[in-house]
Amino acid sequence: MAVQPPPEALPGGPIGPEPAGDGVRPYVPDEARMPELTISAVLLGTVLGIIFGASSLYLVLRVGMTVSASIPVAVLSITLFRAFSRAFGTRRATILENNVVQTAGSAGESIAFGVGVTMPALLILGYDMELAHVMLVAGLGGLLGILMMIPLRRAFIVRKHRELKYPEGTACAKVLIVGEQGGASARTVFAGFGLAAAYQFLMQAMRLWVDIPSRAITGFKGAVAAIEVSPALLGVGYIIGPRIASIMVAGGVLSALVLTPTIAYFGDASPTAIAPAVAPISAMEAGDIQRDYILYIGAGAVATGGIISVFQVLPMILGSFAAAFRDMTARGKSAEGNGAPSGAGRRRTEHDLPMWLVLLGSIGLVGAISASTLIPTDTTGRVAGAVLVVLFGFLFVTVSSRLTGEIGSSSNPISGMTVATLLLTCLAFVLRGWVGAEYQFAALSIAAVVCIAASNGGTTSQDLKTGFLVGGTPSKQQWAILVGALTSAMVIGGTLLVLNDAGTIYSTKAEYQREITVDPSTLDETATVDGTEYKVWRLRDGIQGGKYLVAMDATRGDQTRIYVDPAINGRVDQTDDGRRVSKYNAPKATLMATIIDGIMGNTLPWGLVLIGVFIAIVLQLAGVPALPFAVGVYLPLSASAPIFVGGMARGLVDWLRGASPEESDSSPAVLMSSGYIAGGTITAIVITIMLTFIPGVGGLLDVPGRFQTPPSWAEEPWLALGAFGVMAGLLVLVGLGVILRDREPKAVEEGTTGRFEAPEG
Repeated sequence: MAVQPPPEALPGGPIGPEPAGDGVRPYVPDEARMPELTISAVLLGTVLGIIFGASSLYLVLRVGMTVSASIPVAVLSITLFRAFSRAFGTRRATILENNVVQTAGSAGESIAFGVGVTMPALLILGYDMELAHVMLVAGLGGLLGILMMIPLRRAFIVRKHRELKYPEGTACAKVLIVGEQGGASARTVFAGFGLAAAYQFLMQAMRLWVDIPSRAITGFKGAVAAIEVSPALLGVGYIIGPRIASIMVAGGVLSALVLTPTIAYFGDASPTAIAPAVAPISAMEAGDIQRDYILYIGAGAVATGGIISVFQVLPMILGSFAAAFRDMTARGKSAEGNGAPSGAGRRRTEHDLPMWLVLLGSIGLVGAISASTLIPTDTTGRVAGAVLVVLFGFLFVTVSSRLTGEIGSSSNPISGMTVATLLLTCLAFVLRGWVGAEYQFAALSIAAVVCIAASNGGTTSQDLKTGFLVGGTPSKQQWAILVGALTSAMVIGGTLLVLNDAGTIYSTKAEYQREITVDPSTLDETATVDGTEYKVWRLRDGIQGGKYLVAMDATRGDQTRIYVDPAINGRVDQTDDGRRVSKYNAPKATLMATIIDGIMGNTLPWGLVLIGVFIAIVLQLAGVPALPFAVGVYLPLSASAPIFVGGMARGLVDWLRGASPEESDSSPAVLMSSGYIAGGTITAIVITIMLTFIPGVGGLLDVPGRFQTPPSWAEEPWLALGAFGVMAGLLVLVGLGVILRDREPKAVEEGTTGRFEAPEG
């Protein structure tokens, strides 16, 4: 007779020799010794972290959010190791090796979120991003988040096990345990990846259908209904669920079908431009109104939503911080209660990296920040600023880790914490009289380090929760995520710059020029384009500033001016020769730029910003979460519409199956959605690089372009909507178990523990 593994095995049932803490017995006993921190596990985790980090960066630039990578990385690890074992006859990977893979792999997503939320604001403010600077900020933030979480592990993960649930970490532990029993399969992830990759290639490279079908509503000036038929955004919607997806699209509806038509209606009679626009509203398309007016309204709403989210959890923040110190102080006195005696007899599952390493690392971070150009002042000011960065980091890592345990990573208001850091930093700079361009740069860099630290601290706590439940060794997990964070920091910085360079446009068109004359001889910065040297003129005019390359023609005496439009938050999506490029709205980065410029530059149209502020307040008073709604207001409707479709698909599946939220979060359709995200975003990045840096490949792949007269079907919305509908329908079928059913866990023979067996070899 066969029996299933007993449900008490997770979390904290009576099975196992001794409790590891709070009465919890891990899946792998403490006395078990098996391969864990192996080269293959760290290497696979690093590679998967880079892949999911790149896809997360793409998402945060497009829609300002990411999704947790731990579960898909865990599933891929189980399957890839199992396939390798069968192919080459080697031992199968242990559950602890798979846990190390998901730990190292999860770092990419958290680093990508922090980098994507903050660093692009440099471009919006008119500065350049340098690879060394982005890598420095990402590396410092990643290390700070991990180091600050190490002394908190026992307080949050062990002592508060039953109070802090860490939903994503617990779900990942269940996936690893089911995989150990033989029931996890990554075929749904691979299927989603392959389908999304093929779909994205047919759409973006071969141009068989339009990527954003749209239709202006007749008789309703300024109103345009549009949807980006992106498999990645469809997957995001399925993962975040129907509620948040509905709130986001509601913000998009307000922006596209209420605010834009209202501005068009009242502005149509004005023959002159209304600031901050430089053209009359009567001459504007819907996209122009979005860029020149709605952008500021959305930025005000997002800023207010972030601040509201912090105030909502302020009592929890203060309580968490106080509780963390109490628990850290009391842990020595309660060693017997949590099963962690000091000295040589300490249990394997209680081995953290030593505190001397944490202290030495923190001192090293202070030294690295002080020696860098992050804080442009004298040595004393740099050291003081570096100490403040580390203290801010510890504060918000504590808060982020605690909130992640209570409400999960998707609801963790990290952007709100970043806003708070940025506000305090900017106000401190203003009080000191530091309001120059270099101090705007410094304020953003400081906030970026803290943001990345908070993001990675929350992820680290989730990973340590998973390890606590499966019986991993904390110190080995901590080493794994240190490696994953550093490698991801190096690669994600380069990915960000490549995406921006691929979509940057150099235009000489008159419509993008400013009616301002500048003397090139007064400019010091230079740049070379196509073998010609230009002087760089940076026009800082709020978040609508610009960068120009200027040169004087010696023979004619006239001035050549090239407008440099970045890919991130740029306004030009077509080169002078007609080639279209990808642009990114980067809503959270625009928020950071708005705060910096508003406090230190005072060039914002505050009337528009305040409209957004009060929209967010009205929504919050009505009981609607302001932040996701505000992001929907900022983004074009085309970006939130596919997220809404994905959310509705999940709502339909959950309704038909009657699934609980916990069951739904780890369903095969969620795994397939992760494949959609990874396949769609990675393919989009590869195609963007190919079309930009390989001459002639675009014309070679463009199927409609081969016709002398492009066929009408290529521009019609119906083919695009049909292909997108197929992708959504497949998600529903997988969610209902009609196709790609996962294997059930293999039965465990009666008389065994139903928990753990050491692997052969």
